[in-house]
This record gives sequence, structure tokens and C-alpha cells, in this order.
Amino acid sequence: MWLIVGLGNPGSRYTGTRHNIGFACLEHLAERHGLKFSRKRNQAQVAEGQIAGERVALAQPLTYMNLSGQAVSGLRSWYKIDPAEELLVIYDDLDLPFGRLRLRQRGSAGTHNGMKSIVGQLGSQVFPRLRVGIEQPPSGRDAVGYVLGRFTADEAATLPDIYDRVADAVEVVLREGFVVAMNKYNV
Repeated sequence: MWLIVGLGNPGSRYTGTRHNIGFACLEHLAERHGLKFSRKRNQAQVAEGQIAGERVALAQPLTYMNLSGQAVSGLRSWYKIDPAEELLVIYDDLDLPFGRLRLRQRGSAGTHNGMKSIVGQLGSQVFPRLRVGIEQPPSGRDAVGYVLGRFTADEAATLPDIYDRVADAVEVVLREGFVVAMNKYNV
């Protein structure tokens, strides 16, 4: 079984913000495969089902970004998964150009508070992640305000393509493995 976590903040106030791209990607993936976020478990909204022949639990932590690790740790225990092999976290990254995807099997949390929380709660940096580029804020703009801000009209127009590429990448991870997906999407 795979636990696929999209990071974001709960509530309509944060819908459509850069920091919630993980939630949006997961919603698109669920819709593509007819899965519904119909239950709450371990401080997360969860959709269960199958994707690419694999059992999956898609999870959106309800803890707010900075405490995402609490939900992920609880879900890891509930589903009895090995994070190094069966966890995939999807989240926004300021250090990647807008729309660029980057898959990694391990690594530091960098400056991302949600990832810091997950690494801290799991006690390890060894788990797969899919970073979605949201780009650095314009010069002079506060990073917090930027990530909690909404996409520009031009950016919003490209979001459906980004969501499709993320869903495609997740399907390749599940069907063909992480190395194949990295080779295909880390361009």
C-alpha cells in the first residue's frame, strides 16, 4: 500500500494558494481515479482506492502546514507502511521554476515547514517526495505572503497541465517505480 500525502492548509481561505498546490494535485489525482475524500483519519482527510494496480491512501493533513508531520506519522502507523518505500509527499517548492517537477527519494526539508515537521515526526529524511515549483517571490515581496497568495492569471491558466503532469508522475511511480519516474520527470 502507498500513502500519498499532498501538503497544504485546510479551509477555503487557503484554497487556490501556492502553498496548497499539494492539496490541489491530490484532488486532481483522486478525481482522475474516481476516489473520494470521504473519511477523516489521524488528523487528515483521506481517500482510499487503487491507482495503477496499487492500493493507495491519498491524504490531506488537516493540521495546517507547520504540523503536517503529526498527521503523516499517525497515518504511517495506521496503514503500517515503510516511509522509505511506501510514502510519497507532494508539496510546493520556492526553489524550483514555476511548474517544474522534481522527484527525490530522500533529502533535507530545506526551508519548507511542512517537510520539517514530517522529517521531525518520522525521524528520517528517507522518504520519496515530489516537489512542484512555485518559483521565488518577486524582488521585495515577503515569502510568507507569496506562498499564501493566489496564483496569477497566467499561472492559474497552466495549473491544469501541472496537475496532469503530477498525476502522470505518480502513476509512473506506482506502475514502473521511482527511478523510472525520476528519469522521466526530472528534466
